[in-house]
Amino acid sequence: MIPAVLPTYNRAPLAFVKGEGSWLIAEDGSRYLDLGAGIAVNALGHAHPALVKAISDQAAKLWHVSNLYRIPEQEKLAEMLVDKTFADTVFFTNSGTEAAELAIKMARKYHYTNNQPERIQIIAFEGAFHGRSTGAIAAAGSEKMVKGFGPLMPGFTLLPWGDHDALRAALTNQTCAVIIEPVQGEGGIRAVPDQCLKGLRDLCDETGTLLIFDEVQCGMGRTGKLFAHEWSGITPDIMMVAKGIGGGFPLGAVLATEAAAKGMVAGSHGSTYGGNPLGCTVGAAVMEIVSDDAFLDAVSRKSAQFRQGLEGLVAAHPQVFEAVRGQGLILGLKCKASNLDIVKAGYAEHLLSVPAADNVLRLLPALNIEETEISEALARLDRTATRIEASL
Repeated sequence: MIPAVLPTYNRAPLAFVKGEGSWLIAEDGSRYLDLGAGIAVNALGHAHPALVKAISDQAAKLWHVSNLYRIPEQEKLAEMLVDKTFADTVFFTNSGTEAAELAIKMARKYHYTNNQPERIQIIAFEGAFHGRSTGAIAAAGSEKMVKGFGPLMPGFTLLPWGDHDALRAALTNQTCAVIIEPVQGEGGIRAVPDQCLKGLRDLCDETGTLLIFDEVQCGMGRTGKLFAHEWSGITPDIMMVAKGIGGGFPLGAVLATEAAAKGMVAGSHGSTYGGNPLGCTVGAAVMEIVSDDAFLDAVSRKSAQFRQGLEGLVAAHPQVFEAVRGQGLILGLKCKASNLDIVKAGYAEHLLSVPAADNVLRLLPALNIEETEISEALARLDRTATRIEASL
């Protein structure tokens, strides 16, 4: 008999009733060190006082009015994002998936508006994850996401990750845009080298192709910059943002240059909930903290501590771990043992982590995790690896 909740998740046998910073408290009162942060969503941990106050104060005033009217809270957050990024304009969504849909529409409408309606083809890369809508799964193409959901939305070309020759060969006079994650999350914590991002920007400029960055998982301070692409010194035309921007509240956004957004006029896109006062108030509170230079410097410092410790774990447990990947606090351990077994073994050590493709263990702690908590995380990972070794 089918359960009341549609059974589309392989859930862990855990349920949590409270969160405090980098810790989750289970139904039995036991405390778990959270290195998943809701899959990079809880950028400031659980129940951060500034976010609790922001959402409580706003909830007592106004939750939702729809986009039929001006929303001052939305305007404030949009202005903050424009001030801190390449973007000239922002559209708010409820999720990264919705941001992907608009990014696709915006890119195609740009070329249509420029009297090039034939330019509809979007180049994407193997291992990518852009959401679960029909457009987003067509852009990713992995079997587990697309099998049984055909016919897929046409207009996407999927290339091997890191194949420069294939990319150049795939660009034609029908190419609309290239969409890429500066750091793949679901694909196994694979960072695109800075020189490759620079080359991609040059190639798009040469061919009149729009460049779309998906920073849903790697953005909002996670790499030690507000957005991951900043390390390369280049900017996209369109960018998808979600997860960390709401600190746990459902919120997403599409950021764009004025040129890239030229086709998006009144009536061309919309959202009932997107950018409501409640969500944007929380988003502004997150931005005020995460965009601060001192906060971002702390992320980089903590990353160095965590990475050094992870390198030590790889050396100490060569049967379990193979290498460290990632940047900032979007880190991964390439595993020799099963990453799923390691995640499960971590439960016995009251440690939460997230699996990814390519047999990688994802480590996505809150950006404000304490240095003592990083040391504790390393100790628990060490004990977890010892448990796995005992089972080999």
